Amino acid sequence: MQRQRSITTRILWLTLFGVMLGGLLAAAARADEVKAGDLIISQGWSRATPGGAKVGGGYLTIENKGSAPDRLIAVSGDVAGKIEIHEMAVKDGVMTMRPLDNGLAIAPGKTVKFAPGGFHLMMMDLKNPLKQGEKISVTLEFEKAGKVTASLDVLGVGAPGPAAQGGGKMEKMDSHSGMKM
Repeated sequence: MQRQRSITTRILWLTLFGVMLGGLLAAAARADEVKAGDLIISQGWSRATPGGAKVGGGYLTIENKGSAPDRLIAVSGDVAGKIEIHEMAVKDGVMTMRPLDNGLAIAPGKTVKFAPGGFHLMMMDLKNPLKQGEKISVTLEFEKAGKVTASLDVLGVGAPGPAAQGGGKMEKMDSHSGMKM
């Protein structure tokens, strides 16, 4: 009886250790949070691309902790020939995607989430396919906060994002603006 309790206790401790270790590894695998002035950039990710694909999307969250607006005005990176800030939206039943030539405002106290079907980074002329498990770097340029390098975790081809894979919390979004409600 005592031996059975000892074995059960060991199994419970090993299970607990495994869960904790898995959580630590999952946290370490996520893209790092970076600061630029009053802005916090987090949850950077992308999807793997099939061989020969020349475009890919990048997604992240930008939170403005300050009292003044800022604007994301440009994005660059070695992964692609060109990276643009895009918006996808549905208006009158028609889906459109367009570059935001004047950048994207980040209002004070607000969070903007780049996600499939909304704001995203459009990486064009990819130099190599994006492979699951890699990290890619992009340089974000803000009007006030300046330039900051952020990393994007490359998830699987059809990945819904890091939150759905245990990498963060899901937040209700206004369907077209990318602004947290």
